[in-house]
Amino acid sequence: MSQVVPSEAQQPALRPVRKECPPGACDCQREALLECLHAPEARVLWLTREEEKRLIERISRVTTYDELLHVGHLMHKNLGIRLHISPGPNEVRTVRGLQIQLAEQPGLCRKTRDTIPAAIRKCLENNPTIVYTLLDAHDLLGAATQPPDQA
Repeated sequence: MSQVVPSEAQQPALRPVRKECPPGACDCQREALLECLHAPEARVLWLTREEEKRLIERISRVTTYDELLHVGHLMHKNLGIRLHISPGPNEVRTVRGLQIQLAEQPGLCRKTRDTIPAAIRKCLENNPTIVYTLLDAHDLLGAATQPPDQA
């Protein structure tokens, strides 16, 4: 005998979306994404304030460069957020010399564009080995293979 499944169970569960920012406080274009919540670009709206706090906590637990890359990859995969960390154009004497940016995209709140890089910067200040590895990955410490001497 077959069971009848209620229509509610057939519909996929909707994820909560981020609440709108106060008027004039943000330029995230949230309303445009609300029209098509099933689009891949709308994934960024899943980053509610509670989820953002969890993400900040996760970033604070990062202890290696590979973990930092993994968190960046997960942010892109799950939310569509692209994280860019690179040495600045001038000398890098402190963590402030690094450029930490989230790519501009609709739905990404101005506050979020500030808090995630600030959390990453704090993580890098607490773990200088990550900074050294980051600089080394961009060949600023000279660890890449040197071209053979031409005689």
